[in-house]
Amino acid sequence: MKYLPLTKQQLFAAMMSLSLGTVAQAGLTINGADTSSSARIGWGGANGLSEARNIMYSSGGSSSIRSVDNGYGTTNITNASSANTYKTTYRGSFGSSNMIPISADSRSVAVVDAETGESLYEKSADVARPIASISKLMMAMVVLDANLDMREEITLDAEDFVGPKRASSRLKAGDRMNRAELLLMALMKSENPAAKTLSRHYPGGYSAFIRDMNRKAQSLGMTTAFFGDPTGLDKRNVASPNDLVKMVRAAGNYDVIRRFSTTKSYDFYVSNYSSGNRVYKANNTSSLVRSGDYPIGLSKTGFINEAGRCVVMETRVNNRPAIIVILGANSSATRWGDAKNILTSLSSRRTV
Repeated sequence: MKYLPLTKQQLFAAMMSLSLGTVAQAGLTINGADTSSSARIGWGGANGLSEARNIMYSSGGSSSIRSVDNGYGTTNITNASSANTYKTTYRGSFGSSNMIPISADSRSVAVVDAETGESLYEKSADVARPIASISKLMMAMVVLDANLDMREEITLDAEDFVGPKRASSRLKAGDRMNRAELLLMALMKSENPAAKTLSRHYPGGYSAFIRDMNRKAQSLGMTTAFFGDPTGLDKRNVASPNDLVKMVRAAGNYDVIRRFSTTKSYDFYVSNYSSGNRVYKANNTSSLVRSGDYPIGLSKTGFINEAGRCVVMETRVNNRPAIIVILGANSSATRWGDAKNILTSLSSRRTV
């Protein structure tokens, strides 16, 4: 879906005109599967961004977003916009005999049936590795947990462009966007200054944000995880694939993260008093999301030299949800080749 650039006033008026209502779960099917029965699987797609806006710009702010799954236990899920309660189970029972027949080239891989918790494929899945911008999923959860005003305008400072590594960015000091736009930019385009400024504009500041990222990881049972910065440019940001499965499960309970991470493209209208206003045309960093050929309900890519090419995603094939974690691919071709092989194998897997 293509969005035309709007002025800040037009955007604000449009968002304020939306009411929360019942959040539509945009069903995405493959092989005749019906996803409407699974409350926690809310897929992206053509209406994904508008649905996320409906949540984030309602009068309730981000209070409608619930973190309801601790990532590794059996929990009840309550839909914030209805009285319905749903149960999901994650048993963590690795060693299933129903393994998919692949041989991944990436250094570390985990594929888990998100419905049963069974491992479908593992390769060095308990070894902690640098995770690069996969870190931004944790960043997003901490931002949303704080229940901050998503409409608040934030100005990027020069400090937001300073980090553990040099990284290219099309943002500039002085750029002004609201918190929702910055979160979309961080999840979809993986803009590091967007993640950095979101962490600085947090109760208690940047140090408190990093502390809460690590506390959140601990609460999810991510025993191998550590976060040194919100962007993933810090090579100290590490976790094992099995721990990232827990993080992806938890992130999947935030509708906004689902919608934003699977948005294919967006034209941002960026205000800047010094250099003038401009349109920033952005595309999702995942080629699989951009193509729309695969059922992906949550996605995040990452890359620094120490981490290699990485991706995490949640998919639903043959009416069964699965979480895929790929770390340490030596090239984009390897990363996406492994991902496609896994998706193909899942589509031919017996589910009865």
